[in-house]
Amino acid sequence: MSISANSPSTTAIDALQSVRAKWGWFVVLGLVFIVLGFIVLGNLFTASVITALYAGVVIFIAGIAQIIHAFGVKGWGSFFFWLIAGVFYAIAGALMVYQPILAATWLTLAIGVMLAIEGIFRIVAAFRTQSASGWGWILVSGLVTLLLGLLIMARWPIDSLYMLGLFLGIDLIFNGVGTVMFGFTLRRAAH
Repeated sequence: MSISANSPSTTAIDALQSVRAKWGWFVVLGLVFIVLGFIVLGNLFTASVITALYAGVVIFIAGIAQIIHAFGVKGWGSFFFWLIAGVFYAIAGALMVYQPILAATWLTLAIGVMLAIEGIFRIVAAFRTQSASGWGWILVSGLVTLLLGLLIMARWPIDSLYMLGLFLGIDLIFNGVGTVMFGFTLRRAAH
């Protein structure tokens, strides 16, 4: 049985070979992420405000899109639901852009609450899977996530003006390291 030139397997192999040939771009991108992460960590307040501004702009645009959508499906029967939801989104986004420091404060609290809830869910999931191998790692992950959420909430609003920047900086650095390592893995696979 032979594989035809247009088979999905051949296409996937060709795509993989093309990506392997570009391993250096992954390394460069990862290094850019790492550098940006350290720049963010050096300017936590500014990064937090910019993050809040970015979120505000995105939410505002989503609200406008939802308002336009409401008029597009006006005859469907849920016009007012879509319209009111879009107006709320647009107002929330505009307020976040108008008051990015206040937005950063509230976003930080929301992150703390979400992490605490996620931690509780992971802990419950760990105890429900005690018979499975590795359940302890899920428990540890849940405890750390819960603790992080509780720490953020306990220090709120004092630490709010740098917490979003801290999350962004750490995320950029870890993303960069992962991307660099992926690039070097592609390089080894290409040789």
